[in-house]
Amino acid sequence: MTKENLYYQHHVFCCNNERPADSPRGSCKAKGSEPLRNYMKARVKELGIASTRINVAGCLDRCELGCTMVIYPEGVWYSYATKADIEEIIERHLQKGEIVDRLLLTKDQKELRDEQKQGRPPATAVC
Repeated sequence: MTKENLYYQHHVFCCNNERPADSPRGSCKAKGSEPLRNYMKARVKELGIASTRINVAGCLDRCELGCTMVIYPEGVWYSYATKADIEEIIERHLQKGEIVDRLLLTKDQKELRDEQKQGRPPATAVC
């Protein structure tokens, strides 16, 4: 199947899982995923980015890495914490087809890299 035959060119799943406040892993929702996902959805619509769907997801099993999202069909995972992070993902990944390396989560990543912790609210920088 070619990319032209896909129903969505980009299908974004933003974790919105909520765990108890005392969970050692934390949860994406407690780290601000819901308003950031809503912001992303509104911005994609405002920018007129066609064939892109921004969805809420249940647990993506990476909450210790901050708010997480996965973008298909590429299967690219990102950690994000601010509207600026969302803007960069929209501009570079969704509009230009580039990977945002500083926000990229690798397959076996268990904690945020130093550059991923920069500029984050304290609650999301501690993993």
